[in-house]
Amino acid sequence: MPGPRTLLLSEIFPPKTGGSGRWFWEIYRRMPREQFAIAAGPDSAAEALDRTHDLDVSRLPLTLADWGMASWSSASGYWRAFRAVHDLVRTRKIERIHCGRCVPEGWIALGLKKLYGIPYDCYVHGEDANAASSGAADGVLSSRQLKWMTKQVLANVDRVIANSRNSARIVQEQWGVPAERVQLLHPGCDTNYFTPATSSRVIRDQLGWGGRPVIVTAGRLQKRKGQDMVIRALSLVREAIPDVLYAIIGDGEEREPLKALTIAEGQQDHVLFMGKVSDEVLRQSYQQADIFVLANRQIGTDIEGFGMVLLEAQACGTPVIAGASGGTAETLRPGETGFVVPCEEPTQLAARLIEMLSNPARLDDMGQAARHWVVEHFDWDALSYQAAHLFEAKLAVPTAPQALPADAVSC
Repeated sequence: MPGPRTLLLSEIFPPKTGGSGRWFWEIYRRMPREQFAIAAGPDSAAEALDRTHDLDVSRLPLTLADWGMASWSSASGYWRAFRAVHDLVRTRKIERIHCGRCVPEGWIALGLKKLYGIPYDCYVHGEDANAASSGAADGVLSSRQLKWMTKQVLANVDRVIANSRNSARIVQEQWGVPAERVQLLHPGCDTNYFTPATSSRVIRDQLGWGGRPVIVTAGRLQKRKGQDMVIRALSLVREAIPDVLYAIIGDGEEREPLKALTIAEGQQDHVLFMGKVSDEVLRQSYQQADIFVLANRQIGTDIEGFGMVLLEAQACGTPVIAGASGGTAETLRPGETGFVVPCEEPTQLAARLIEMLSNPARLDDMGQAARHWVVEHFDWDALSYQAAHLFEAKLAVPTAPQALPADAVSC
């Protein structure tokens, strides 16, 4: 049997948490084993996970402290990663590389293309390619060196695989990638796992919610996710819904600033920081929530590329609100399964939350429509067939699902 011909090269891959890692796991575990290999980054829990599946995964030194090439330490890091990928390409007889990002993975693939003519494709997630700043603090592409490196990668790429139409627009307008070299492949959702459930006071009590109306956000605690804007909106929401609770799932660099903001706004009794949670608690939170909110906005060049958590919440029958930025609008049907709201300030968000929470019957109707929308358009199996067509692979869906560890949540 011939060895794998295509290599997924991604530092972010389970058990590392994150939406892109989940996306790659769900797509590539459904691909033919003899056609695909995976080069993933190291993780302390990787050995335990890799004993549970039959994917051809090699753990390589892909984690770089600095993505640039200006310092000796960063250049030597790239050299170690390049040598490891180079050896894997030769032993696995790789003929094409799929890069998890333009930088750093695409930079490594560019070197292999220059040496051996191996073509490569690059996934683009939105924030990793957006060079247009909103005027706030800049993101990754504020670095001239990283912009130059990204430009070289995209100038030599065979195909860009964009996670949203917005990401596709970014690489065409900002980087000049011809439309014919850009392919759209949305992330998806496990609609067999994320399913609706009846409201349960027992589960709500276990979550710490009780019988209150609950707004949920799940995701890394970072400025672009907009948890701060929901906290600021609560004083207005409480004028109509006095006992409302905002449950925040996830952790990150904004945890302490968000806690300080909660105190400054006087919302200590109305904000619950749940931290990192298991898949089961995440699912229960989606199922029991009244509304799921991702109040995303652009911070410098940093945008929300798609928003898989919005799909997961809708699959559980929960209406959603997304910020009017990046690719999140593509996850929902505005007015039917949720709403898109500008989230640069809290008043419009508060007004929409009050409107939705004041009409439980409409929330139920929107939740049913949300479930149908995600099942029809974003189920992983259906999206895997699209990927297989794009990859020119014969799809082999596993007969039994391979679950990720309980702490490998998509947020």
